[in-house]
Amino acid sequence: MEDLLDEIRKLVVELGDSNKIKKLVKEALARRIPLSRIIGESLRRGLEEVGRKYENGEYFLSELLYAASLMNDALQMLKLHSKDQEMETGEVIVLGTVRGDIHDIGKNVFKMLAQAAGFEVIDLGVDLEPEIFVEKLKETNARILGLSALLTTTRLEMKTVINRLNQAGIRNKVKVLIGGNAVTQEFAEEIGADAAALDAAEGVEICRRWVSS
Repeated sequence: MEDLLDEIRKLVVELGDSNKIKKLVKEALARRIPLSRIIGESLRRGLEEVGRKYENGEYFLSELLYAASLMNDALQMLKLHSKDQEMETGEVIVLGTVRGDIHDIGKNVFKMLAQAAGFEVIDLGVDLEPEIFVEKLKETNARILGLSALLTTTRLEMKTVINRLNQAGIRNKVKVLIGGNAVTQEFAEEIGADAAALDAAEGVEICRRWVSS
C-alpha cells in the first residue's frame, strides 16, 4: 500500500503520464485505500514538491501547469469512481490578490494545493478592490480569507481589506491568511492578520489546522 502511494507521488513530481497516474489511482481505490490518503500522501505531497521546485527555480511555469493538469485529472477520476467517500472538507476559502497587484503564480499554487486538500476555493482573481472580498465573504459565509501580494508597494492593501472587514462587522468570523514575497509573520501581526504563509504548502497546512481546531 505504501509503495503504491509513493509511486503515485513520484509520478506527479516527475511529471509522468496522466494515464499511468490514473491507472495507479484506480488500483489504489480497488485496494480500498481511503481517499484522504490517496489525496494527502500521493497527490498533494507530489504537487507540494512540484511547487517547491518551481519556487526554487528547478521547474518552470509549464511544468507547474502540467503538474496541475495531472492533479486535476486524478481528482476528476476520484470523484467519478468513489461516490461512497467524501473528498470535501466542507470549508470554503475566499482567495485573491489585493488592489494594485496583478501577480498570481503563488496564489494559483496555493489554490491547487488547497483544492487537493479538500477545500472549496473561490478565486476572485487579481487587482481586487477591498469591497469585493467583503461582499464575497458575506455571500458565502466562508471562514477563511487568503490575501496575496508580491509587491511591497501593495502589501498595505491587505491592511485596508482587514479594516473593511472590521467596518462590515465580520472580522471576528473570518481567519485571514496573507501570502506572497512581500509578507512576513511580523507584518501579519502588524496589520492584524491571523497568519502569514512563507510558501503555498505552509499556507494550506495553516488552513487545515484552523478547520480541525
